[in-house]
Amino acid sequence: MKKLYIIKAGTTFSSTLERLGDFDDWVKKALGELAVPVEIIDVVQGIPLPESEQCCAVIVTGSHAMVTDNLAWSLALEAWIPLLVADCVPFLGICYGHQLLARAMGGEAGYHPLGREIGTVAIKLLPEAEDDPLFRGAPALFSAHTTHAQSALQLPPGALLLACSDHESHHAFRVGSSAWGVQFHPEYTHEVMWAYIAAQAESLRSEGRGVEGLLLQVTECPSASNVLTNFAALVNRAAAVSNPAHESIK
Repeated sequence: MKKLYIIKAGTTFSSTLERLGDFDDWVKKALGELAVPVEIIDVVQGIPLPESEQCCAVIVTGSHAMVTDNLAWSLALEAWIPLLVADCVPFLGICYGHQLLARAMGGEAGYHPLGREIGTVAIKLLPEAEDDPLFRGAPALFSAHTTHAQSALQLPPGALLLACSDHESHHAFRVGSSAWGVQFHPEYTHEVMWAYIAAQAESLRSEGRGVEGLLLQVTECPSASNVLTNFAALVNRAAAVSNPAHESIK
């Protein structure tokens, strides 16, 4: 049976890991009930990537690495992504995965010219997102958690821009019919976002950022979280078509 693969592109701060878990834990929990098995691939540890025909869907997590570091595991992942897109495997890149999707498909990733974006921010949906399955039910303006220094500076040829913020021009896009990148973190809870700001408090203060204000602005972001539940619904519908007698796997 095909699986949903969560490609783990790193790990969180040790203090956050101890209390709240890791990237793959947050993604899996936010997806909810799935009709296919889930397998975690820790690419940083050299675990091989599956063949595209083994994939019901793929999610690439965030990372504390930078796309422009051109690490061996990241370059291998980048070379794999176009194969998934060509085979129309449902794909979702989150933060690092978003930037890697952009570069893998012919765009550009790099440091944002205005510096990092962090905290709970307002995301604006563009009219092109109105019928997009990942943003079904989302209002035109919604809150989402962010933390990133690099961005998708240029989208791939033919990509459809779906969302932006005041800071970030490319918060969500789609390539083809079934590959998405989101710069914000739909898997983050209020507690995770708070922990990320707290863990980076010293460097944020050195940049002149008001840490206390950022912490006060953190809130739950249900519309952002729905990106993952909508992706799960897409995967479940695909599984139902291929196997009408399937049973949900928790």
